[in-house]
Amino acid sequence: MGDAIVTAAILVIGDEILSGRTKDKNIGHIAENLTRVGIELREVRVVLDVEAEIVAALDALRTRYGYVFTTGGIGPTHDDITADCVAKAFGVGIDVDPRAVDMLLQRIAREDLNEARLRMARIPDGAELIENPISRAPGFRIGNVIVMAGVPAIMQAMLDNVLPTLTGGPPVLSETIDAAGLPEGRYAADLGVQASGFPDLSIGSYPSYSPAGFTNQIVVRGRDPARLAEAAAAIRAMVARLAPERVES
Repeated sequence: MGDAIVTAAILVIGDEILSGRTKDKNIGHIAENLTRVGIELREVRVVLDVEAEIVAALDALRTRYGYVFTTGGIGPTHDDITADCVAKAFGVGIDVDPRAVDMLLQRIAREDLNEARLRMARIPDGAELIENPISRAPGFRIGNVIVMAGVPAIMQAMLDNVLPTLTGGPPVLSETIDAAGLPEGRYAADLGVQASGFPDLSIGSYPSYSPAGFTNQIVVRGRDPARLAEAAAAIRAMVARLAPERVES
C-alpha cells in the first residue's frame, strides 16, 4: 500500500436507472469495498445509453481519478454499448475476443452462441478480462477503467475478482459519536468550530428517524489515527458540555 491517496469514480450506465425503473444497488457496495482497501470514492455519475454521453463521461473521469468503475451496458442487446464506448474513448479497436468466447462456452453450447450472445465477448483491444463465475460473460479492464455488469450479483462477483489487483492508499478510519439526543441545530455551530480545527479530517452529522423520534450521530473520518482520536475526544467533550444531563459516564 502506498502513502498517496488513491481516488476513484463510478459511472453508472443505463436508461433504466435514470427512469427509476431499476433501483441502483451497486454504488453503496462498491463504495464500501473501496473504502476497505484504501481507495477514496470521489464522484458518481449516471448517464443514458448514449454513446456521446458515455464517452464524454469516461474521458472526464478517467483523467481526474485513479480508477473509474463502470456498471451496466455489457449484455447481449442493442442498447448494451458500453464496450464500444470504452474502445472509442481509448482510441482502440474492438472485436470478439477468443478468451471471452471460451468463457461463454463454459455455460453456453457452441451451437447456441448466436450473434447476440457474441456481443458479450466483444472486448476492446488490449483489455484484461475480469472473470464472471455466475453467467461467465466477462467484464474487462483497460487502463484505469474497470468495466462491470449492472446486475448486482454479477457486479459483486466481478468486483471481488478485481479488488485484489488494485493499488490502494492508507485506509480511511472512522469513529462515530452519539449526539446524546441533541438536535442538530443545538450543536451545529459548535461542530463547525470543531471541523475548522481539524481540516485534515471529514466531520459530518447524520440524522436518522425512528418511531421514537430523531437521533443524530457525528462521524469523524480520516487516515491519521492520532488525529482521529483527538477530534473524537473534542467532539465528545462538546456533546457533554451541551447536554451534560444526557451523557452517560
